[in-house]
Amino acid sequence: MNNYLSELTVIIVTYKTNFEILRNCLQSIDRQVKTIIVENSSELKYEQEILNQFSNVEVVCTNINLGMGPGNNFGLSKVKTKYALILNPDIICDKNYFHNINTYLDGSVDFSIIGSQYYEKLSYKPAFFFNNKEFDYNMEEDANNLQKVDWVVGCSILVDLKKFDSKKIFDEKYFLFYEEKDLCLRLKKIGHQVYTSRKLKVDHLGAKGSLEDDLSIIKFIKIRNWHLMWSKFYYDKKNHNFLYALIKSIGPLIRSILKSIFYLVFFKKTEFVKYFFRSYGLISSIIGMSSWYRVD
Repeated sequence: MNNYLSELTVIIVTYKTNFEILRNCLQSIDRQVKTIIVENSSELKYEQEILNQFSNVEVVCTNINLGMGPGNNFGLSKVKTKYALILNPDIICDKNYFHNINTYLDGSVDFSIIGSQYYEKLSYKPAFFFNNKEFDYNMEEDANNLQKVDWVVGCSILVDLKKFDSKKIFDEKYFLFYEEKDLCLRLKKIGHQVYTSRKLKVDHLGAKGSLEDDLSIIKFIKIRNWHLMWSKFYYDKKNHNFLYALIKSIGPLIRSILKSIFYLVFFKKTEFVKYFFRSYGLISSIIGMSSWYRVD
């Protein structure tokens, strides 16, 4: 088999990510593959230590917290290879991952996006369908060991950059959540192919890629839940219409408001914050505000 790894660049978007988590991710990447860390702040405090340990790594800082979609667009603008692999920093690639991904880099496989699958089958899925059909790990594969799906989870996706007119592939109005689903929907509408591959296995720690060392759990709950609901409404409004998004949001909004009141009365701070910020994010999206919310 010919080696095409020189045609691949890995993009990892971080925000003051825990050093051990990021190092574990980098150690799982083949050293032949150029890797760009996009730090969504003014500095990666352990940058020199990373550069000393990994000769294939470059660090670029955005000087502002762009979020995941815009952060990946920023990283993709630096890519000079034909293919890019977008990884969350809390991903660990299987030992055969880059041997297997090499088979998709010779130009013979027609795809726009290929998603990875979890090394251990977790309760959440690596891929989905827009008609709510359940993804089955054992569904039929094609000759390239690919399973055709509608959209894939964005923690690990291989992108054929030749299929895009611009390297700004994500809608930058999203800060967190739904940017990969939105991207895949746009691609499917114009006949592009989205797959997942059982040959590309990863471990995903989940919800740890953007946790800075001193970021409190309360701050994490605030930003996660605010953007989850903001992005959901924006996605529905953009890809359907405002009325559709509003109808879909009435139930979740009422439940979030009632639960926030309930947990406030019973002094359950963590649960109160969760549902209050879900309500806050959803209302902000409904009234047309941008995805502005950030932690300190």
